[in-house]
Amino acid sequence: MSRSILRRAAACAVVSLAVASGAQAQAANGTASTAPAVGGLPDFTGIVQKNAPAVVHVEAKYSGKSARKTTPQARGGGAMPDDPQLDIFRRFFGMPMVPSPEEQQRTSLGSGFIISSDGYILTNTHVVDDADQVTVRLQDRRTLTAKVIGSDPQYDIALLKVDAGGSLPAVSIGDSRSLKPGQWVLAIGSPFGFDYTVTQGIVSAVGRNLGSQDQPYTSFIQTDVPINRGNSGGPLFDLQGRVVGVNSQIYSNTGGYLGVAFSIPIDVAMNVVKQIKEKGYVTRGQLGVMMQPITDDIAKALKLGSNSGAAVTQVTPGSGAEKAGLRPGDIIVGYNGQPITQAADLPPLVGMTAPGSKATLSILRDGKKQDVPVTIGEMKRDGKATSAAAGGKSGPAAGGGSTALGLAVQDLDSDTRQQLGLKAGEGVLVSDVTGPVAARAGLQPGDVILMVNQQRVGSAAAFRDATKGLKPGDTALLLVRHGDQSGFVGLTIPKGDDDE
Repeated sequence: MSRSILRRAAACAVVSLAVASGAQAQAANGTASTAPAVGGLPDFTGIVQKNAPAVVHVEAKYSGKSARKTTPQARGGGAMPDDPQLDIFRRFFGMPMVPSPEEQQRTSLGSGFIISSDGYILTNTHVVDDADQVTVRLQDRRTLTAKVIGSDPQYDIALLKVDAGGSLPAVSIGDSRSLKPGQWVLAIGSPFGFDYTVTQGIVSAVGRNLGSQDQPYTSFIQTDVPINRGNSGGPLFDLQGRVVGVNSQIYSNTGGYLGVAFSIPIDVAMNVVKQIKEKGYVTRGQLGVMMQPITDDIAKALKLGSNSGAAVTQVTPGSGAEKAGLRPGDIIVGYNGQPITQAADLPPLVGMTAPGSKATLSILRDGKKQDVPVTIGEMKRDGKATSAAAGGKSGPAAGGGSTALGLAVQDLDSDTRQQLGLKAGEGVLVSDVTGPVAARAGLQPGDVILMVNQQRVGSAAAFRDATKGLKPGDTALLLVRHGDQSGFVGLTIPKGDDDE
C-alpha cells in the first residue's frame, strides 16, 4: 500500500464553524452571529447565505513559455508523477473532472475570499504562483481580472486585488487562536470546479506542525471537513460566520479527501496581508539556533523528567541566541510564556515575532530552569543558510576512541576545522565505527563529535577522558556534526554481552 501523501488542495474553499454549547438561534433575517441547532446539530444555512457572496472562484492561466512543470520539484506542480513518494509535500491543482496534463500545465483552479469591500482577496500562493493571468469569478457570475499584490510561499498566502467598480461583499475575520478541537467548522469552495460547494466537520486538532520544509513556520488547523482539489485558498468559518482559516492542504494517498485537512490560521494570513500592504514582502523573526526533538536517550542522558522541549544543537554566530548566551545542550521549554512541547512548536512562534522585538526563552540548563531574554533577529528572505563543506581529510596521527561506544576518533586538522567553521580546539573526527552501538545510531567516519555528556571535546585525548568511565547500561549523549548539521545522539551501552 502506498504511503499517504500530504498535498496542497488547490482551488478549495473551506468554511470552519466553531460550535459553542447552547448556541443561540439565528435571527430571522439570517444575519445573526451564531448558527442555531436543529435536532441537536447546527444549521449552517444562515452562515452560507451571508458569506457565499464573498467567496470567489480563482483561475490562474499560464502561457506556453511559463507553463507549469509536471515534475514534483516544480513550484505548485500540475500533473502528479506516477510515484507519489517522490515529494510528500507537492502541490496539485483542481480542474473540473479529469484534466489532461497539458491543461494542468496551462491552468490552475482554486478558491479565495474577499477580505475588504474595496476588492482585496485572499488565496493560496500555490494557486496563483507565477501565473501570467489571474481571474476571479463572483457568485453573481461576474468575472474580474485580479492583480497579485504580493505573496509569501512559506506561509502559502497570496493577496489579490480586483476593481469591481463598487463595493463588494466581504467576510468577517475571526480569531483562530480561540479554536478548540471538537468545534464545528464549515467550508465553501470549488472542489473539482463545482463552485460554492459547502462541506462541514469539526476541528480535529490545532497547532499541527506538518514537518514540511516548505512551511516550518505554520501551525495548521486540522479538520475533518471534506475538501478536495479546488478548495485551496477558500475560507474556514466558525459558527459565528467569521473566517478562522485558509484551506491549504489535505493528507491523502489517492489525491482525494481521506478525512484529514489542514488550514492556515487566519491570524497568520492577516499578518501576511498587513506586511504585504505595508512593505510589499513578508519578514519573519529568527532566533538563531538549530534544534532537534528530545528522544528517550537524550532525556535519559540529561536526566530530564520528560521528552518535552527542543534541544539546541547549534547556535548561529552573531545571532540573538548567541548574544543571549544560548549554547548547545540547552533545552528550550517555553517562548514568551507558551510551552514548547516539541521542536516543531518553536519556529511558528519565532517566525510571527517582529524582528527587533524582545522575547523570553524558558530553558533547562544543567537540570535547572531559567528565563533568558533574547532579541529576535530577521530571517534572510531567501530562507537558506550557506552550507559548509564536511571535510574528508584525515587528521593528525593522534587518535583514540571508546570500545564501549564502538568508536575510533582522531584529532581534527586546522583545514577541516576551518571548513566546518569550528574554532581551534573544537571537535574530534570519527575515523572508524568499530562496534554495533555507534553503528546502530548511524554514526559514520567523517562525522565530528563536538560534545560528550555536555562536555566539549577538542582532541582524541579529551574524548577518551570523557568516555572512560562509561559502564554497561549508561547512556552517553554526543553532539555530532554531520556535514553542516549538528544533532544529539544518545548511545546506550548494552548490559552484559548483548551487543547484537
